[in-house]
Formats: sequence, C-alpha cells, structure tokens
Amino acid sequence: MSTFSHLNAGGEANMVDVSDKAITVREARAQGYLYTDPHIIAQISQSNIAKGDVFAVARVAGIQGAKRCADLIPLCHPLALSKVDINFQIDSEKNRIQATCYCKLSGKTGVEMEALTGVNVALLTLFDMCKAIDPAMHIEGVRVLEKKGGKTGHWQSENG
Repeated sequence: MSTFSHLNAGGEANMVDVSDKAITVREARAQGYLYTDPHIIAQISQSNIAKGDVFAVARVAGIQGAKRCADLIPLCHPLALSKVDINFQIDSEKNRIQATCYCKLSGKTGVEMEALTGVNVALLTLFDMCKAIDPAMHIEGVRVLEKKGGKTGHWQSENG
C-alpha cells in the first residue's frame, strides 16, 4: 500500500523534498465542463456576451491560474512552466463548454496540479463573465486526463 507523500513520519503536512529527483520533461492535461443554459451557449457562439470575448479572458485567466498554483495550493512547489495552453470547445447538444489545460516544463516534479488549477480558473472565469445571465451554471468533471514524465512515465485516464 502506498503512503501519502505529503505527510512526514509524524503524520504532519509536509512539502515533499524533490532535490534528489532527476530533471525530466513533465506534461499534464486536465479538463472540465461548464454547464449552462442554451441561451448562453448561443450568445457565446455568436460572440454576443456584454462583457466581451469570454474565451480570450478565460484563456488568460487559466494561464495565470496555472502559473500561480503554488500560491493557492500550500504544498505545491513553485514551478517555472515552459508552456500553458488553454482551449475551449462548445458542445451545444449538451449545453456545455469544455475547457482543457495543458502544462509542460523541464523539472523535478509533475504539473498535474497546475493543469487542474488552470482549467478550474478558466471555467470560473467563464462563470463570472456569464453569471448575470445564468446564475444556475455549474462546473463538473474536472480531472486529469494525462500526465507524462518522471519515474512513473506516461499515465492516461481510461476515459480520457
């Protein structure tokens, strides 16, 4: 049985020591969904939201979120990300917007938390920009789809 890496021998919260790990290329991809009213989907599709280009703003916010992950999650290492990519896809049939976040760096620890933070901040920004029209929106399905690098190598979600 594996143990929690963020607990020390006394069971206290602890930042993992990565100083002896090898520097490798690390990548992670995460996704999530914002479910909303068909009216919002139509307005976004037609670039007709009063606050402006919601995807442009949410993309920049998601990138900033990924870069600031260590400021939000107490035991995450501050990482010098070399790439953050945020993308959106409208699914009119299911009244949702899919956001994905891809993060990459050469380093000693993975970037899953950065990808998850990036996708969450992007979705929250979409929510913020559209909440006046549809306060009943909700976010679901935030998860890691894939990670590469480090001693565990390549991992991919079965449904990813």
